[in-house]
Amino acid sequence: MTDDAPSATAKHHSADRDLTMQSVTIARPADELYAYFRDFSNLPGFMDNVERIDVIDEHRSHWVVKAPAGKTVEWDARVTHEEPGRSITWEAEPGADVVNSGRVTFTDAGARGAIVSATIAYDPPAGVVGKVIAKLFQREPAIQARRDLRRFKQLMETGEIATSSRTQAQLQEERA
Repeated sequence: MTDDAPSATAKHHSADRDLTMQSVTIARPADELYAYFRDFSNLPGFMDNVERIDVIDEHRSHWVVKAPAGKTVEWDARVTHEEPGRSITWEAEPGADVVNSGRVTFTDAGARGAIVSATIAYDPPAGVVGKVIAKLFQREPAIQARRDLRRFKQLMETGEIATSSRTQAQLQEERA
């Protein structure tokens, strides 16, 4: 029996694909969070490894993402399903440097705001070795999803993302 759901939300996903699921509660209405997230040009503002997203049209975008050892990976993504105010499902188009798909849901949590959940399925480049290297360089999708959702929460609740008091560039400048 086949499952025609998007690969990230299918009941049975391929054993060779890694799957990560992360959630956070944000003190804002679900439809407001959805609207901000759905404008993909906003995502590099809180997704640490995303260098840029070029919106091609209403359903397609081009992603450039930092990878280990100062490299980048790129892919075109296509929105495969969406429920305005509730969910966005996507899939990388053929030829992606990192084959991936996923779904972000925005669930009303009453007076607490909304629960934002991200489910991401991906094929690590170079398999297990690539996954280990990505973890060492803090570029592994499960690590990044957790951190990115926390930054999204900070941005949506306070209007800014907390950072250390000095940036790496400032520290290097002081040492010089």
